[in-house]
Amino acid sequence: VTRAQDIPPAVLRQREVKWLDMLSHWDKWMIKRFNKVRLRCQKGIPPALRGRAWLYLSGGKVKREQNQGKFQELDSQPGDPKWLDVIEKDLHRQFPFHEMFVSRGGHGQKDLFRVLKAYTLYRPEEGYCQAQAPIAAVLLMHMPAEDAFWGLVQICEKYLPGYYSPGLEAIQLDGEILFALLRRVSPPAFRHLEKHKIDPILYMTEWFMCAFSRTLPWASVLRVWDMFLCDGVKIIFRVGLVLLKCMLGTREKLKACQGQYETMELLRAIEPRYMQEGFLVREVRCGYAKCVTAKQPVSLA
Repeated sequence: VTRAQDIPPAVLRQREVKWLDMLSHWDKWMIKRFNKVRLRCQKGIPPALRGRAWLYLSGGKVKREQNQGKFQELDSQPGDPKWLDVIEKDLHRQFPFHEMFVSRGGHGQKDLFRVLKAYTLYRPEEGYCQAQAPIAAVLLMHMPAEDAFWGLVQICEKYLPGYYSPGLEAIQLDGEILFALLRRVSPPAFRHLEKHKIDPILYMTEWFMCAFSRTLPWASVLRVWDMFLCDGVKIIFRVGLVLLKCMLGTREKLKACQGQYETMELLRAIEPRYMQEGFLVREVRCGYAKCVTAKQPVSLA
């Protein structure tokens, strides 16, 4: 699997032409040639077209067209003070080294505030959940505020339904599914976590709720999201399984973490080589394809 920065410019231009053709005949491609769309997402969406492609893949474009003027309407409302305070406090924590979000009150932080506030008005029964901020921030790096809002709506409602609701039942359920899959993918890792009574919620909550945007190096985040927005939450499961198997899948690895504390420390500091773009994408595409395609997680509607 080639890393994005290693792609020769001529190949990138070729890919851009192919993507431009797909985007201009999107419905036809999705209905008749979805496997080709998937393959191109796995190869990595050209950076210049990523935002547009994500909006199309997620269904955010259709949602925006069905709700003309809705974002502007929500944007012009004051919002509930109890959510506004919490959102305000979280703004500077999102990708503080990225030029868009580096300055307090800069355009990135302002747009992030607008998108998150609009969501609390769109779904007042759900309000705001901290894990939505990095999701919205990643979208804003690739598209204007209105598009990012509809992308966020799609991720919260279609890709990860129930993840951001107050009870967290959906994430707990997917944690149990991940654990059951691990039993098949890596029995040593499964036995170790079971022996030390390490509940999946302890290590997979941030992975899943933030779609790995706070865990992986940036190049890997983009490639994972290319596949995630094409194929849904099963991609997030596959990434989780790759990391667990690589970190806890052999006797030598397990010698280094005798207890619950050591295991949690290990999972908080995943070795960079396992998160590297080429390795991770190859493993997600090939290694666990059989294991996780058979399973349709409950939250993959």
